[in-house]
Amino acid sequence: MKPDCLILRFGELTLKGKNRKRFERSVMTQIRKVLGSFPDLRYIPEYGRVYVELGGAAYEEASSALQRVFGLASFSPAYHAPMEVEAIQAMALEVMQALPKQPKTFKVTVRRVNKSFPLDSQRMNYLVGGYVLQASPGLQVDVHQPEVELRVEIREEQVLLYAEVIEGAGGFPAGTSGNALLMLSGGIDSPVAGWLAMRKGLSIEAIHFHSFPYTSERAKEKVIDLAHQLSSYTDSVKLHLVPFTEVQTSIHQAYQDNLLVTLIRRAMYRIAEQIADQRGLSGLVTGESLGQVASQTLPSLNVIGRVVTLPLLQPLMMMDKQEIIRIAEKIGTFPISILPYEDCCSLFLPPSPSTNPNLRMVEKIEHSMDFLPALIERAVTQTETIEIVHGQRKKVSDAHLF
Repeated sequence: MKPDCLILRFGELTLKGKNRKRFERSVMTQIRKVLGSFPDLRYIPEYGRVYVELGGAAYEEASSALQRVFGLASFSPAYHAPMEVEAIQAMALEVMQALPKQPKTFKVTVRRVNKSFPLDSQRMNYLVGGYVLQASPGLQVDVHQPEVELRVEIREEQVLLYAEVIEGAGGFPAGTSGNALLMLSGGIDSPVAGWLAMRKGLSIEAIHFHSFPYTSERAKEKVIDLAHQLSSYTDSVKLHLVPFTEVQTSIHQAYQDNLLVTLIRRAMYRIAEQIADQRGLSGLVTGESLGQVASQTLPSLNVIGRVVTLPLLQPLMMMDKQEIIRIAEKIGTFPISILPYEDCCSLFLPPSPSTNPNLRMVEKIEHSMDFLPALIERAVTQTETIEIVHGQRKKVSDAHLF
């Protein structure tokens, strides 16, 4: 059975008070964009929701597109019925029988918007529920915790029925919370951090550090593929590819003890902040999860984070690995992240990296590396940028970007 309509719900956007209209306009812009290939749709907005008349459009394609829209809390495929009790009963039974899995319990909830309809909500609950119950052996009514709630909306000109509620991406519309730079490695964590940042309304660009020839072109392509996957949730993603070989090898030649990881991460943060500043971005998003590796203990996070002044946004900080993996699988980044191509963070690891670095000691070592500021500046100016738009990539600029 083919749905006639989609009911879209905005969720927590409705809590935004005077800003609600701006948030709703933003999410509607994105909805119209992802459904742009369906020219015959008709949008009917109401408070906190929108009815989309499909006009024969393929529901499966529209559903897949909508699940990538931030700010959309949920949606339901709905079916029209005439303003007649017998027709409403017949459609209710069809909706129940078309469910992917037949439930054991259900209830009917009727909402009568059209007060001129002769029967009230309670009477319609009884008539529709009784009809479905009589025609469905083994099905029972449970008004408290039903497996399925069949909803009937008696509107001004027609009746809508639906029984499925499909979870949307939720959060806030893209770009409504500002912009930030995502430090994107080839691992599992950072793409999830980027997705969570976008879900909260941040518009993101990404930065990746590659150390050719120690890291391969395949490792760089893997990160581009991750950015490609993230771009399916927004208009586009700019990816800044930083040549990090000279910075990393120079630090390693000057210092090879247990603070090496801390020194390299601080150099990355310095480069990321410079690029963020020059791009007009207001924060750095990273994929750290507390205690997961040596550089993610609280003392290490403190010493590494002290090197920048921009806000550090770390949405995975209190998550465990299985939670992160579940999100990575949901958003489609997990199969890419586990491809066996190393990134530069795994190079030159000391046998026992420090989990409790001393800030003064780290700053003293950095002060002795008089070559470091010039190498960082060179890495920034030699950064290549590509823009990934709807799965396509194009080179924006290279050393002349900044």
